[in-house]
Amino acid sequence: MAEVAYEPVIGLEIHVQLKTATKMFCGCALSFGEEPNTRTCPVCLGLPGTLPVVNEQAVRYGLEIGLALGCELAPRSIFHRKNYFYPDLPKGYQVSQYDIPLARDGRLGDVRIHRVHLEEDAAKLVHAGASGRIHSAEASDVDFNRGGTPLVEIVSEPDLRDAASAAEWLRLLRATLRRLGVSDVNMEEGSLRCDANVSLRPAGSEQLGVKTELKNMNSFRFIERGIDAEIARQEGILRGGGRIEQETLHYDVRSGAISSLRSKEEAHDYRYFPEPDLVPIVPTAEMVERARAAIPELPADRAARFAGELGLAEGQARLLAFRTEVGDFYEAALAAGAGAVEAPALANWTCNDLLAALGEGADPAGSKVTPAALAGLVGMVSAKEISNSAAREVLAKLVADGGDPAAIVAAAGLGRADEGELAAVVERAMADQADAVEKVRAGNAKAIGAIVGAVMRETKGRADGGEVQRLIRERL
Repeated sequence: MAEVAYEPVIGLEIHVQLKTATKMFCGCALSFGEEPNTRTCPVCLGLPGTLPVVNEQAVRYGLEIGLALGCELAPRSIFHRKNYFYPDLPKGYQVSQYDIPLARDGRLGDVRIHRVHLEEDAAKLVHAGASGRIHSAEASDVDFNRGGTPLVEIVSEPDLRDAASAAEWLRLLRATLRRLGVSDVNMEEGSLRCDANVSLRPAGSEQLGVKTELKNMNSFRFIERGIDAEIARQEGILRGGGRIEQETLHYDVRSGAISSLRSKEEAHDYRYFPEPDLVPIVPTAEMVERARAAIPELPADRAARFAGELGLAEGQARLLAFRTEVGDFYEAALAAGAGAVEAPALANWTCNDLLAALGEGADPAGSKVTPAALAGLVGMVSAKEISNSAAREVLAKLVADGGDPAAIVAAAGLGRADEGELAAVVERAMADQADAVEKVRAGNAKAIGAIVGAVMRETKGRADGGEVQRLIRERL
């Protein structure tokens, strides 16, 4: 009997801390890295007799996110109390949205969006071993600074089928949120956190399997590795004749092991009921239009424009669109070099040479290289005024000190060797590399490298390698 082939079914739940000035239901300033428990008040500490007030900017950001994800906005949505006991919830419940979320039924790329809703973040638990203040294995610190931070939760439909696709889609979502300016979406600092719901079913089946939930993975690499590990764990259980239990799991990034945190809760476990201290959210037409007008060109649309209108390779188009700061720098350079540089050539220099010279994650706008300088350098290469190797030398000087590429070329004598000078250098190199000449004539094509190398050394990189090879072959 043929072995059953299983198909993974994956949905993501993403929590996004909003970049507002204050918390969701009180006036405490948001902070990261502040002294613990210094950004609190009676409201976010859940003291008796306090009343919450909804953060208007958080609602506006929620509307922008819903519209950007193609969702249908609710004409009226309400808050609920999600009841559960945990040390990071001083009230004993979390204020969230349940059956009437702010937005629903959207799409980003090939993945449908189930819902988008507003809620407050919990406080931060620092467990034994993670804090120098705690040495007992039975104790944890609670920092209430994070408690009450505005969150948007985005829940996808189970449309993803492998871990790599899940990580790639999350990259698109993060780039979209960053482009909106609603969050810094910094996974290392916890402003973007992702849970993954994973199940397996026989390939071709429409029925969903029992799902498990992987909690709070904080990097794309760990998300991909964690989902792959859970898929392998579930497949091993099913092939061994076992049953998958619905539970919440933890992926240990160091060991790669999956461990159980608790049985997976159902909605009724939280005893949701409407929050009596908050009025419903009823967005006006003016609020919706203002939110719609605030949405810029989004990464997916920008990547399509770069590929379709500018003829960029798909990978470069995505890089420039997903990294907003790099895309902005590229478009500024393209405008500065209008008529003198071709879009694909400039994209190659931006995505490859410039980013490599600046270092991983650097913002070109914060460097000493101006868009006009990069455009001027690429224009000189395109006009064959300097060689590629000389241009990279100029780029290194621009990264270190800034300046004008033409001035750097003139001062360093990096201008391209003229044909007469180059022909003379080729003649001398062929005379000096007689053995290599004979090997090339005998059919060893690789031997030409020794002659080319000699020419490049004498011209100090001012010659074009392709042109050098052409002159050598003519003389052979």
